[in-house]
Amino acid sequence: MLSKFPAAPSYLAPAIFDDPDAALAQVQTIYQNSIGHLREALRAFVSGEALHQPVRACYPFVRVHTSTVARADSRLSYGFVAGRGTFETTLTRPDLFATYYREQFRLLLANHQVPLEIGTSSQPIPVHFSLAEHDHLEGSLDAARRIQMRDLFDLPNLSAMDDGIANGTHDPGPGEPQPLSLFTAPRVDYSLHRLRHYTGTAPEHFQNFVLFTNYQFYIDEFVRLGHEAIAAGSDSGYDAFIEPGNVVSRPAGAAAQPGDDLGVAPPRLPQMPAYHLTRADGSGITMVNIGVGPANAKTITDHIAVLRPHAWIMLGHCAGLRNTQALGDYVLAHGYVREDHVLDEDLPLWVPIPALAEIQVALETAVEDVTQLKGYELKRILRTGTVASTDNRNWELAPFGPLTSNPERRFSQSRAVALDMESATIAANGFRFRVPYGTLLCVSDKPLHGEIKLPGMANQFYRERVEQHLRIGLRAFELLREAGTGQLHSRKLRSFAEVAFQ
Repeated sequence: MLSKFPAAPSYLAPAIFDDPDAALAQVQTIYQNSIGHLREALRAFVSGEALHQPVRACYPFVRVHTSTVARADSRLSYGFVAGRGTFETTLTRPDLFATYYREQFRLLLANHQVPLEIGTSSQPIPVHFSLAEHDHLEGSLDAARRIQMRDLFDLPNLSAMDDGIANGTHDPGPGEPQPLSLFTAPRVDYSLHRLRHYTGTAPEHFQNFVLFTNYQFYIDEFVRLGHEAIAAGSDSGYDAFIEPGNVVSRPAGAAAQPGDDLGVAPPRLPQMPAYHLTRADGSGITMVNIGVGPANAKTITDHIAVLRPHAWIMLGHCAGLRNTQALGDYVLAHGYVREDHVLDEDLPLWVPIPALAEIQVALETAVEDVTQLKGYELKRILRTGTVASTDNRNWELAPFGPLTSNPERRFSQSRAVALDMESATIAANGFRFRVPYGTLLCVSDKPLHGEIKLPGMANQFYRERVEQHLRIGLRAFELLREAGTGQLHSRKLRSFAEVAFQ
């Protein structure tokens, strides 16, 4: 049967808005029209209809024109464009990003006193990105039909979703607008789908404060504390605890939300499982077990960055490099030696990764609150210093000698006090993507001083330190939440010609 399905949805001409809510509503209308069009076309194709022409729908865009180089309030870290000209970005998932988009629109209108233009872009929506969470419409297609689908629908185009804007290498051609956001809509959609794959949970569940760890012990403790918080009811401030497979636990007596019943625990955990202790405003805490190594650390932060979290913090184990350290001591990173190599092409090694005062203060205060140690006594268990991250798990086996540039010599020259495989990557990607970051590690061995983890020692260490360490991380996020996020997004993270969106 030959379908007369239209090639594109009904066109909505660009319109001018001076109200953020009205602008967001227009974005939602355009997006829903486009997504609905693609879904209906795909359903027709899967059911056997022969589409008579390729089907395409495009993302909405937001555009702003400024005619002055006058800057907005110089104390701001985002919410304004870099100067005179036209600035634009494509938008996706206005359901997921409604609060975020509304706030960016509000700031642009307030800081520049010029209207926003909302319209339909020329950037096609790949058909894979049009599917709803539980849609698998293409699963029944045979090989020939799958190939035909490539001729009728737009597929993901990697050239439209690179990180040139974030990396500072994007160079618009003559007449092209400057970017408004670090990420284009296809780049965001790509990461949203990757998050489902890697973490086993929907991106809707991710919270604005994210903990990373490299050990399952921390996740086990977070699960226990998460269920405790939910059992405490509304007094805890949290409204759900969500585990891989989108398995939702809510406080006793709380009403179930649409989709709660669709969660199913997976037969095996995903590569980097995520757990979410959620709040209604998104200011809860997500924790991800990234496993071991800088490749995982880069992968997951590449994708979580599109959610524009307020902060992420690494909690994990490290090798203590100083003889004065003891197993169980904490290390608060104020600098990083990057020997992870996974970001060398995106963020050159000569770029310094600064410590962020707001995160540092929150972490140190959290250590004080949880351990009840202050001032000079706190120095017994907490050391601030440089953390080195390597991609060589067996760095201890590298050749040693006076003529060798061995790891021990390099780490000593850098004044490093701790070594791991993930922290510098997470901090560097936070710097790269303008996400406030921090690192608090716990010394689990001292290989330079003959103290390596043995089974009995390790078990005792985990029992004694994991709960306390995790509670420190949770407390740090509580402090950041209580202080408000207005000061959290540091100007240190913004480049010369920075995008306006947070």
